[in-house]
Amino acid sequence: MLIIEDNTMVGAVSGGCVEKEILRQSASVFKTQIPRIMTYDGRYRLGCEGILYILIEPFTPQKSILEAFENSVTKRNDFKIASHFIKKDGADTDFGSVFHFKDTTVPLQQHQTTNKKLDVFVQEMKPCYKLMLIGAEHDAVQLCSYASLSGWEVSIVATPMEEKDISYFPGAKEFIASVPEEFDASAIDKQTAVVLMTHSYVKDLKYLISLKEANPSYLGLLGPAKRREKLLDEFLEYCPEVLDTFFDSIHGPAGLDIGAETPQEIAISIMSEILSVLRTKQPMKLKNKQGTIHS
Repeated sequence: MLIIEDNTMVGAVSGGCVEKEILRQSASVFKTQIPRIMTYDGRYRLGCEGILYILIEPFTPQKSILEAFENSVTKRNDFKIASHFIKKDGADTDFGSVFHFKDTTVPLQQHQTTNKKLDVFVQEMKPCYKLMLIGAEHDAVQLCSYASLSGWEVSIVATPMEEKDISYFPGAKEFIASVPEEFDASAIDKQTAVVLMTHSYVKDLKYLISLKEANPSYLGLLGPAKRREKLLDEFLEYCPEVLDTFFDSIHGPAGLDIGAETPQEIAISIMSEILSVLRTKQPMKLKNKQGTIHS
C-alpha cells in the first residue's frame, strides 16, 4: 500500500477497515522519516480473530531500486522482499524492507541498517499473472477488461487482417499482430494463461499448432466439447510428437459451470477457472468448506 504525503492512497492491506488508521499513523513517518510498526487488534474492533502488525516505512525512490525493479518486472523474474521489524508498537531506524533481485540487493531506504536482532518477514514475489488472448472479438474485449482490473498483464494476439489495435482493448498491455505461422510463443511462461478465442476453427487450429512447444499454466479453448475433440484430433495429425504435458494444460470448454450466458458472465467464468487452476483449488461454495477460508 502506497501513501502519498497529500493523503492519497494506492492499494490497501485489508477490505477497507484498517486504512484510515494507517493513514493517521503514517503522518509521523512522513515527519520523522523513521519506519514504525503499528498494531491493529481486530478481535475487539472487527470481530475478526487476530492482530495485524503493519510496517509503515518512508519511501523516496532511488534510481538504483527503480532500475532494478523495472528490469525484474520486464524480464518477469522472481524477487524477494525481506521486511525487518519487531511485533511491538514503535519506531526504529533498523526497521524496513530490503529487495532481493536476481542480480542485486537494494534496501528500500538508502541508509537502512539491520544490526539488531529483528523478526524478518520474507515475501517471494513472482511475475504477475499474464493472460494471452488469441482473438479480437467482443468477448475478448470483455475478458481483457476483467483480467486487467484484476491486476493481470494482458496481451492480445490477432491476425493483421483483423484491422484492430490496442485501442480496442482497454487495459491491455500489448497487441501482437501476427499470423499463426509467424507467432512467437517463446514468451509464454508458467505464470501465463492462454485462451484461444478467434471464433474461427481454422485459425484456432493454426494457432494451437504454433503453441505446441509452449508451456502455459492454462490453455483454454472456447466452444463446445465436440469442437474441442475435433480440434485436438486434427492437431495430433499435424503434431504427433507433442508431449502429453501439453494436453494437461488444456481446458475446453473454457470456464466454470456457473450458468454464464453474456460475454461479461462468460469472462467471469473463464477467469474463475484460470484462478482455480493457478491456485490448485477445487471450486466449491465457501459455506461448504471445512475450517478457515485461507489455509
